[in-house]
Amino acid sequence: MKYVVILGDGMADYPNEALGGKTPLDVAVKPNIDRLCEKGEIGLVKTVPDNLKPGSDVANLSMMGYAPDKYYSGRSPLEALSIGIDLKDSDIAIRCNLVTLSDEKNYEDKRMADYSAGEISTQEAKELIEYVASRLSTEKLDFYAGVSYRHCLVVHDAQLGTDFTPPHDISDKYIKEYLPKGRYGEIMTRLMVESYAILKDHPVNIKRIAEGKNPANSIWLWGEGTKPALTSFEEKYGLKGCVISAVDLIKGIGIGAKMNVIEVPGATGTYHTNFKGKAEYAVNALKDGYDYVYIHMEAPDECGHQGDVENKVKSIELIDSIVVKYIVEQLDALGESYKILIAPDHPTPLALKTHTRDAVPFIIYSSDEVKSSGFAEYNEKTCKQSGNYYEDGESLINKFLKE
Repeated sequence: MKYVVILGDGMADYPNEALGGKTPLDVAVKPNIDRLCEKGEIGLVKTVPDNLKPGSDVANLSMMGYAPDKYYSGRSPLEALSIGIDLKDSDIAIRCNLVTLSDEKNYEDKRMADYSAGEISTQEAKELIEYVASRLSTEKLDFYAGVSYRHCLVVHDAQLGTDFTPPHDISDKYIKEYLPKGRYGEIMTRLMVESYAILKDHPVNIKRIAEGKNPANSIWLWGEGTKPALTSFEEKYGLKGCVISAVDLIKGIGIGAKMNVIEVPGATGTYHTNFKGKAEYAVNALKDGYDYVYIHMEAPDECGHQGDVENKVKSIELIDSIVVKYIVEQLDALGESYKILIAPDHPTPLALKTHTRDAVPFIIYSSDEVKSSGFAEYNEKTCKQSGNYYEDGESLINKFLKE
């Protein structure tokens, strides 16, 4: 038996006026997903425990079958694993975004204009983070470059207890009340203020402004955590698994779970990503002896954060027409039994531009046990009407992988 998870990050949503009171899943043309919906099991699953925030870290741990209450130790440490940082038990890892802030004179009066600095290129970002590191690193502080706008700060011999806010939660808002507070609040805020002075006139940003792009004129710190300890996926589920994603967070979960992380050329984490490459690499991995592949696609989530209605719908349609279609055709041709799970990790409603903790719609399709769900379309409404509900992600994954 082969197992494939097709995870459309943030794919679920609320009814939206721009879509005539429907959700992106309602209006997207997705015949391949709907076909699996009709012939599989559908329902809702709660991926975020009540005591944790609805981040992609928590929700993807759930959808990989790791109960966040047991395994979650913070977001940034998972990304640190992907970057290749060897965290010590006494280290705190903190996510370091490159963002675009508005140009008010006082830092605290600025607004979060763009949490991704115009989806800055990895090459440009590396130059900026290395410059920040040259000016702000100390014996206790080390900066590490990641992918695009996503980077990492490691604080040595430190403790948890700082209150941070994710930048994608405050798009278009004034930052004053969202600056770091608590144990290291003053230190973290000072680093952010100093980074603005360092970055605003950097040649990379001068060039970006001239090209009509958003400058990466500040760092934004958030997502603290300590070194994670995940049980090996193979030990936990008895399957040889791999992960395909453009996002350091998801790669880090894969590395922590001792799964193989497959790099796909052109994978970007946006709707411009190499969808075809992800599908092809996934099928090749299954042909090469892997039992399980987790294909993560960030595009719907990014569009949700940006309030981009058109491209969130387009992202879902691309997942359907390129990824789902190809994988089903190829697995049918192989003639080996397989199961597919399709779901988001959490909703990222266009109207809110941030994550919510609502239960998410899922499909489980088995080539060995074709069912009749009674529903011809996959969306939030039909999955709720099914009456099928799982209290947590680990229960759903146990069903998917073990029954």
